Order: sequence, then C-alpha cells, then structure tokens
Amino acid sequence: MTPDPFGTAALRQAVLDAWAASPARFREDANAEEDLLRGGYRDRWFVELAQNAADAAERAGTTTVLRVRVVDGALHVANAGAALDADGVAGLASLRASGKRGEGGVGRFGVGFAAVTAISDAPRVVSRTADGATAGVAFDRARTASTVAGLGVGALADELARRDGAAPALRLAWPTDGAEPALPPGADTEVRLPLRPGVHADELLVAAAAQAPDLLLALPPLDAVDLPGGVVTRTQDGDTVRVGDRAWHVLRAEGTVPDALLADLAVEDRARTGWRATWAVPPDAAEVLHAPTPTDERTTLPARLLATVPLDPDRRHVRAGPVTEHVLRAAAARYPDLVRARPGPERPALVPLPALPASAVDATLRDAVLDALRTSAWLPAVAGEDLAPAGARVLDLDGAPTELAAQLADVLPGLADARLAAPRHAPALAAVGVARVGPAALADALAGLDRPVAWWRALYGRLAALPALVAPGTREELAGLPVPLADGRVVGGARGVLLAGDDEALAARLAAAAVPGLRVAAPGLADDAAVRDLLVALGARRVDGAALLADPALREAVDRSADDAEAGADPEALDALGALVLALVAAGGDADRALGAVALRDAEGGHRRADELVLPDGALRGLVDPDGPLGVLDPAVAEAFPRSALTAVGVLDGFAVLRDETPAGPDHDLDDEETWWAEEVDPVAERPDGPDGDAPGPLVAVRDLELVAEDRWDAAWSVLAGDREVREALGGARPVESRAPEGPRPYTAWWLGRHGRLAGHPPTAWRLPGASAVDGLYDPVPDDVAARLDPAFLAAIGVRTRARVGSAEDATDLLARLADPARVVPPARAAAAHAALADAVAAGRVSVADVEPPDRVRTADGVARDADPARDVPPAVLDRAQLAGVLPPGVLVLPGTGDPALLADLLDLAPASERVRVTVRAGGRAVPWEELPAAVAWASALRRPLPDGALVLHERLRVLVVDDERGGAPVEYTPSAWVDDDGVVHADDPVRGLLAALAA
Repeated sequence: MTPDPFGTAALRQAVLDAWAASPARFREDANAEEDLLRGGYRDRWFVELAQNAADAAERAGTTTVLRVRVVDGALHVANAGAALDADGVAGLASLRASGKRGEGGVGRFGVGFAAVTAISDAPRVVSRTADGATAGVAFDRARTASTVAGLGVGALADELARRDGAAPALRLAWPTDGAEPALPPGADTEVRLPLRPGVHADELLVAAAAQAPDLLLALPPLDAVDLPGGVVTRTQDGDTVRVGDRAWHVLRAEGTVPDALLADLAVEDRARTGWRATWAVPPDAAEVLHAPTPTDERTTLPARLLATVPLDPDRRHVRAGPVTEHVLRAAAARYPDLVRARPGPERPALVPLPALPASAVDATLRDAVLDALRTSAWLPAVAGEDLAPAGARVLDLDGAPTELAAQLADVLPGLADARLAAPRHAPALAAVGVARVGPAALADALAGLDRPVAWWRALYGRLAALPALVAPGTREELAGLPVPLADGRVVGGARGVLLAGDDEALAARLAAAAVPGLRVAAPGLADDAAVRDLLVALGARRVDGAALLADPALREAVDRSADDAEAGADPEALDALGALVLALVAAGGDADRALGAVALRDAEGGHRRADELVLPDGALRGLVDPDGPLGVLDPAVAEAFPRSALTAVGVLDGFAVLRDETPAGPDHDLDDEETWWAEEVDPVAERPDGPDGDAPGPLVAVRDLELVAEDRWDAAWSVLAGDREVREALGGARPVESRAPEGPRPYTAWWLGRHGRLAGHPPTAWRLPGASAVDGLYDPVPDDVAARLDPAFLAAIGVRTRARVGSAEDATDLLARLADPARVVPPARAAAAHAALADAVAAGRVSVADVEPPDRVRTADGVARDADPARDVPPAVLDRAQLAGVLPPGVLVLPGTGDPALLADLLDLAPASERVRVTVRAGGRAVPWEELPAAVAWASALRRPLPDGALVLHERLRVLVVDDERGGAPVEYTPSAWVDDDGVVHADDPVRGLLAALAA
C-alpha cells in the first residue's frame, strides 16, 4: 500500500462525500476552477510557482534558486525552503483556503496553484519530509473524473457528461508512488507538470525567462531563476538591486495598517496587519502596480511600486478601500526618499509629469506622490541643504553656469542647483511648484543691490556666456539689469550707460567732471569684451567722442557751465568738465557749434565760453580789440590739448567759420545779419524766378568780423585772404559781380564790403587796377594792397570790377561819384553806371524813396551838370535814341541799357520825350520796303525781317523841334532818319531808315 503522509485519503473522501451529497457542490467546484483558469490565472503559472517558492524560502528563513527544467516532456520547477506539509496539501486541494496564516508570504487565498492546470492536467508536488525522505501529492483530472463516475450518483454522472467528462483537477489529491524521481540537489520541493496536449515546453520556457527579472525584483527570497537557457541572478548592494544585466535603485518601506481600517478586510486578510512596499527605478515603459507580482493596474509614475495591498481573488486587480488607500499613500510618502537617493541632476526625472491617470490606483499614487514631493526637501540647492519645491526657485536661463547660481545664492533665497535650469527639467519642476526666475525677475531681484564692481563684473561675465542671450526677447527682459556707475550709483538698466572700457584716463576725467545725470559705467566694469558686448546689447554705448559728446546730460552741463562760472561754481569742477570735453574731441568726437558754450579757463584765471576765447598765439589775438568781448585762453590749457581740439570747440585761432545747411532766418548771432537777410535773401526769395522758400541755401559765414579793431584791418586782410575756409565763405573768392543771379550775395562778402576797411575805406570804394569799366568812378586800390592781396580776393570782398549797385547806400555813393566834377567819366562809363542804377531799382535792391536825388548828374558830354529843375536848361533822361540827334549832349543823361523811366525817377529828371515836340516837314514819298534793294539786302544781312508797311523817302529830311525848356522856339534839324509819333519811318537813305525802323 502506498504511504499517505499528507492524509490525502481523508481529504478525498470528504470531497467525494460532499459531491455525492450535493452534486451542485461538484458543479460549483468545477465552475470555480474553470473561472480561475479562464480568468485571472490563465497565464500565471510561473508567477504563482515563483510566489510559492518565495513563501517557502521565507518561512524557512532562507533564500532559494527557482530551478526550471523539462524532463521527459514534463516541466519540473524546484526550489528550496519549507517543505510541503499536510496543511499545504489541504490548501492545494481546496479553493480559497490557503494554509498560509499571519504576516509574511505572498499568496493569501490558496487559489494560486490552480494556475498550473492551464498547462497540466496531472500536476504533482514532490517534497522532502522532516526525516529526509521524499513524499508528494498528485492531482489528475482524468483520475478525478473516473472516481466521480464510480460513485454511481446519477446527478454527478449527468454533470460529468455535460462537461464532456472533465472534472476539477485540484480537488482530489493522491499520494505519489515510489517511482517519482529524486529531488534535484539542494531542492526541498519540486512541482512536476506533465504538459497538456498542444502545450509546448519551449514556449513556456520563453515566457518564464521573460518574467524572471520582474519576479526576482518583486520576490527578495528568490536569489535566481535557473532556466535551461541560463541563470538569471539577483544581487543586492545597499539600495541597488541587480537582476541579470539590469540594475534597479530600490527603496523599501513597511508599516502597520491602523486597526480602525482592518474591519473592511476579509477574514483571511485581517491577520496581516503589516504592509510592505518597494519603490524601484527605472521603471518599464508600460508599468503596472506590483503586489508584489504584476497586476493589471496600470501606472504612469517614473518608478515601479511593489506593495502589499489587498487584491481581488484573481490577484490582477486591487481591492479598493481604506486599507489600499492607506498603503498607497504611506508608500507615496516615502517617495521623496527615493528621489533624494538619486544624483541631483537625475532627481527631476522622478517627478510625475502632467498626464491623465491610467487607473484609479494611478490617480491616488500621482496625487499622493506629488503632494509629498512638493513639501519634502529633495531638490538640490545651489548651496546648503536640499530644498522643498514649494519654497524653491530655479534660474530660467538655459545654460546658466553653476558659478552664476552660486553667485546669486544669497540674492535669491531657495535657489536650486543651476543644472536644474535645463529645459528638459522644466515640466517636472513646474509639476511640484518650483518658481522659475526668468531674466526680468532676475533683474528685479538685483535692483538696489549693493555689491562691489568686481561682483557685478563677474555676474555680467556669466550672463554673457548664456546662449539664451542671443534671443532679442531675453535681452529685452534683462533691460532693467542694474549697472554700477563711476559716481558710485547703481542704476536700473544699461540703456544710455556709457562704457569707458579700459581707458583709465578717460574714466578719471569722467569721475572728476561728475556731470549730473551722466551715466558712466564704473571703471573696470566692462574690461572684458564679452561683458562689454552684453552691456551694449542691453543698450549701453561704448564711449567715443560722438557717443559721449552727444549725451544730453553732458550737453546740459556744457550749456550751463558759463552761467555756473558766473554763479561761483567750483573752478576745479569747471576745469574737469572742460578737460573732459576737450579730451573727447581730441579722441575723435564730433564737435559742433553747441560745444562752444563749454567754459574754459582764460588767461586771467576766470572762465569764459570757448567761443569767446582766442588762442594765446592765435592769429586773431593781434587783430581784435583787447578791450572787446573776446578773452585769451589760459596758456596752460592751450598746452594741454591739441590745437585742433581747442579750435573744434570754438576757441579762435583765426576767424571762425559758421556753417548751417538749412538756415531759416537771421538767427546765427552774426553782426548785422538782419540787414543782410533783408537786403540779399528776401529780395531773391520774393522774385518770381527766385528759389523756392525764403532760405539762401547753405550758409557759410565768417563770424566775429565786427571784433576787428579799426586800426588792425590792414593785418586782418592778410589773415582772411590766407584762410581757405574764409575764402569759401566769400563764395570761392569770386568777384561779387560774377555771382549767380538767383542767389543772394554771401554774408561774409556783403559784410566785408560794407563794414571792412581797406586802406581806410570800405572795399567797395576801390576798384581793381585793371577794372577799366569803372575807371574814373573808383580809384584803384593802393599798390601795397594790390601787392599783398590777390585780385580774386579783392573782388570777392567788394573791390569793384564794374559798376554794381547792391543797396541804397551803393546807389547814393555811385551818384555822388557821377556828380563829382573832379572825376573824368567818359559818356560810355556814365551810361554803364546809369544802367546799373536802373537795374538795381528794377531788381528791388534799391528803392527810389531811399535815395536822395543828386544835385549834379553826368550828361552825355561827360560833364557833371546842375540837376536843378529851375536852371535854364535842366538835364533830361534820353528815353528815345533818336532824340540824341536833335538835342545837345549837354542836356541828355544817357541810360545805357537800363530802363530810362526808372533812371528818370531815381534822378528826379524828366524823360527827354516829355519835354520836346518833333514835327517832320512835309514832302517825301512812300516806298514799300520790299521795293528798296538796299533795305532788302541789309535786312537779309542782319537776319531780320523787313518792317511792315512802307518807308517815306525824302530828298532831304528835315524836322522841327520845339523844346519847352529852351523857350519854345522851333529849331530845324536834318537827321538821316526819323520815326514819328505814328510809327511812320522817314529817311533820306533806305539803309538808315531800315536801321531806325528796326531800332524803334
């Protein structure tokens, strides 16, 4: 008889009696086993055997290797540990009646072993007994069916038939016979599974190999899984568990479930009041909760959780309730410890990122883990202990060096390690509430900070190294970054700050000048090129002459410096300001007219505007009145700076030249400028053919001419003539008469011609030695003058080359010269002078009302005669050329090419045609012009058409002239030709008649 150490006979009999007494119980057991196989345990054979092996090793206080082999077509799974006993056999042969009690162990319900029936209908379990022998139990689905059929119970037979003869495999157990092979060396128990038809051993081994690493991690009592294809081992070193070629970092936790929560548990679970949990990283791509073996509860955490939570009987789903909630939240509370154990830069990777929960378990875990992470100190700080994210912040500057964060540690409390600023960490840090300090917030935090210049320089250097600063948006956010200034202030924002760079001398000048409002960076701040480029990108400007000289604050200081000097300002501060301006100009800065206001020290120890000073050795010094408004520059200042810089700010060497490209009015502080504008600019602008607008075009003018002393003009002319800019202001030193008719006379030429003194007289009182057109009217310049000054210069300042009248004063002067009996003026020159007078009136340069008529006029005979209308025969202006043939030269004033009527009005004389009556004596015959061969020939030669009508041809032409001014007696004359008042041409010669007709 086969020994039965586990009492299987009694177990079988009890089950058979129950089935025979209640066939429904048989159906219930069969249905339950089938539900397990088709449901939760359908593919868990290896998991359940591994759990049983782990429980056996744990009960024995040891560890084990799970050995899997294929022997004669059967799958053998062996392990060391507590051997099989009667309670264990009873558990195997029952449903939901495990022999495991109290704390420890993985299995709970006694249904796990049923998973093997998915691959075997006749499983056997062989185990070492206490005396060292071997015993076992066998299950057999077919044997069970045969036994049930032998009971002779019709209802059981019917149920077997309905199930095609299939019976539950695990309800009846038999002792194994003595033919069982021996246990493998070192094994205490072996499960032997003859495979069902259609089940392939190689597929089972592949599945076991795939599940082995997770089981070794979940079940610490398992040291290894020994498969035919190799051994998968598990080793542990501190918190690192290595399974095969994969390493896990683990954190284990345990605790006790409060008694108040146990009432909701099933009776079997109430005895287990303790809980255990293990966090492991890294997780798999598709993770589930392990309890401790895999469930179907999906999770999205960046770590695997293995926890002893209550499960449904199929061990695939968590049983919801307060105990599950408590265990999950207690495990989550330890999650920060898992994170803290990782290297600092790796910790954010363990923060759950925003996502939809994959299950109810996942939702609970995510909320609890995030709550724990927000309030626990695990975030690496830039200095000191770890930080809780709720009170931490990180620099939102990608690529920020660790040194930058370290520098800002005391400025930004709670600042995290700079390495966490990388964009890849941003979602994780946001999930736990870490504040991000962006460029704008950083600038705000630094506002008002008192730090040495070296500190700021280091900060800028580290910021300059950030790749993010190339983005315009980032630069705009940093616009408020504080900048220390040379005067000790710290201003918010680099815009407008001037960078002196490494120019220590300039920095010293800036500091000494102490210009209010001038924002100059502290010395040494921008020595480094990268720092300099950063500050420039934020709005600062490199100091050069143009940048600093254009600064509004410096301009304001320059503008008020002379007033400050009069008000008793500190002389040293004024000297420093002047030295700064001169140094900047000397360094290449653009000087303009406004810098002439800067106060410089004069030779008497006071301060004056630069444009009111002359150089100590300047050409102008000996020309101006020493008691005039100009002072002399302090020789020490003159020696300290280049002459070009001094003259650029307005200090006078020679005569200064003013330039204005778009003058709008007489507002340049030039002497008598209003008169020039009225006489020269306005008349040109008002002419119908004048230029658009009322401006004379670019204005180039010599200033301070009025300061030349009366007795120094002879020396002044040489200085003026030798200055290229002065000659440019004169219009290129061209004669006044050669200027373009559409433009006004240059101011400088106009002023010198009127106010200058050439050999004691205005230049306009002289003529050039070769100017024969005005010989007799004007005297030639003295020989010494002509020897020193070239003709072009003399002509440009107004020395005459021909008669020209530019003003009422010119007209009065010319009339006086014509009236001077001592002057010999040939008729042609007198006629040219008269034409110039008439042209001046016509052009608007002279108003008749502004000129007093002369007492004498120059008549056609070259004599200066009394112009009094009361004289016997007063002069008259020749307004019809033919009257010159019938009136004596002594009474005619020749108008030249000018308008006779305008000349008559200016001279207050009557036109000749108004004082005489001319009658042609009768006679003559009318001959058409085309019948006069001589007239036709001359008209052709002159390229003129023949006049209309006819010529009255006389044998001898005679006219009677009645001159009312000479008593009214008719006088007979015999001219060659005459055009009467009706326009009829009379002549005694066809050619003379033609010429008279053409002239008329």
